[in-house]
Amino acid sequence: MDWDFRLSPDLDAAALAQEFAREGRVTIDGLLAGDCARRLHDEIRQRDDWVQVVNSGDQVFELNRSVRAEMDQGQVAALDQAVAAGARNGFQYRYESIRVPDGSAERASSADPLAAFASWLSQGEARHFLRQVTGFDGIEFADAQATAYSPGDLLTGHDDAVEGKGRFAAYVLGLTPKWRLEWGGLLLFHEGAEDRASAIMPGFNQLNIFAVPQLHSVSEVGRAAAYRRYSITGWLRR
Repeated sequence: MDWDFRLSPDLDAAALAQEFAREGRVTIDGLLAGDCARRLHDEIRQRDDWVQVVNSGDQVFELNRSVRAEMDQGQVAALDQAVAAGARNGFQYRYESIRVPDGSAERASSADPLAAFASWLSQGEARHFLRQVTGFDGIEFADAQATAYSPGDLLTGHDDAVEGKGRFAAYVLGLTPKWRLEWGGLLLFHEGAEDRASAIMPGFNQLNIFAVPQLHSVSEVGRAAAYRRYSITGWLRR
């Protein structure tokens, strides 16, 4: 299947660059032209190779769907309790992921549309656009993973600053067609004081870019959520 990724012709790179320079982040509505965003959403929604990633302190655990299907109710409840406990006072996350390799050759040889998207974002018009908007001329490539947040999933406050990773900025391409503010899953930017934050609701074909480091989190998805919160996320790196 051909994936003709293209930027929307309506994007104003100069205006977006001014906002990014002023705020350290920018929201870009309608990033992709044509129906590629819809096709990406349909693609990842039907995939069965999702892996749940969850941390316990510095340890990271990865649970594929077959492993989780074998967990009994007691084990599921214990995991939920552990995630809630970790989120009270520390760094905690749980969500599902489909990772994309970083290497250009491995991406090029892959039939995965997510690899095709990551390759497109890492070169040509897309990379030039990202450099224009952020002002970071050193951006060489974008790493990528698909993410899905279900009820109970979250990502507590962190700033993405990891030595040696060469991260200029983080990005989130929202692939969630329908959402309500009350369902949670909000991208929160912490504003210095513990009781202040700016929130962005999950969107569709919407790219959020924000400079690293910058304290942010994803609020817990509530039980009322009728859908999963889908996105492609990663960092723009040297």
